[in-house]
Amino acid sequence: MEWYKIHEYLNLFFRWFHVIIGISWIGQIYLFNWMEKTLPLEIDTDADENISGQLWMVHGGGFYHVEKQKIPRIMPRTLHWFKWESALTWISGLSLLIIVYYMGGLMLEPDSELTETAAGFMGAGILAIGYIVYYLLWKLPLGNNEIIGSIFSFLLIIAFFIGLDQVFSSRAAMMHIGAIFGTIMAANVWLTILPAQRKMIASAEKREPPDMSLAVKARRCSKHNTYMSIPLILIMISSHFPTTTYGNSDNWLFLGGYILIGWIVAKWMRG
Repeated sequence: MEWYKIHEYLNLFFRWFHVIIGISWIGQIYLFNWMEKTLPLEIDTDADENISGQLWMVHGGGFYHVEKQKIPRIMPRTLHWFKWESALTWISGLSLLIIVYYMGGLMLEPDSELTETAAGFMGAGILAIGYIVYYLLWKLPLGNNEIIGSIFSFLLIIAFFIGLDQVFSSRAAMMHIGAIFGTIMAANVWLTILPAQRKMIASAEKREPPDMSLAVKARRCSKHNTYMSIPLILIMISSHFPTTTYGNSDNWLFLGGYILIGWIVAKWMRG
């Protein structure tokens, strides 16, 4: 079988899997963020003081009663982590990036002096750099102010894109901004949210009061993931609309506008 046919099959099946598992992950992000907003509003008068929110839901013929505890008192036999969706979404997305861009000849403009191999290594390095910059930014004191932190984040994103657009093709530059978002989101789950939850659970099992600052960090990362998800989806489909995205002479301006619109929509969806 010719290589181009194998490449086409890999592109199709990895894209298919990426979309399906991505829907599962982002759907869970919005469900839990919605519950964070809704749960404190509905508490029975006879509820335990440790209960900070209660919620009844119905889906598919079943009724579900959810309680939010301030401090876990009884640990269940099985605790559902909802973690593999993020890992598989990132792995399949990285696989697509390799198949379509690093191996597909779309990383560079025809007149570029870089090799495709060098561009691929640079692209992979950019993903790590993007997360490191994000982590340091929100770890600094200015990250304690969401407005200032968001302004700095927005400016850094645009600067990243303009810089990448000078090295890669415009399409690859924009797609790598989306890949940076996806990398940050997955890293937030595995490097911040899950470790914080494990430490809090360990404290509960020892009958010790959990460090609630861990909950604050995890909640903030979850919130950031919500805000990054909508611009990320736009970037994923941008290759189908070049004149209004990466192919426009003012592509950085369009990207900035789409990110701001995505953030506004995410804020509205979060209530």
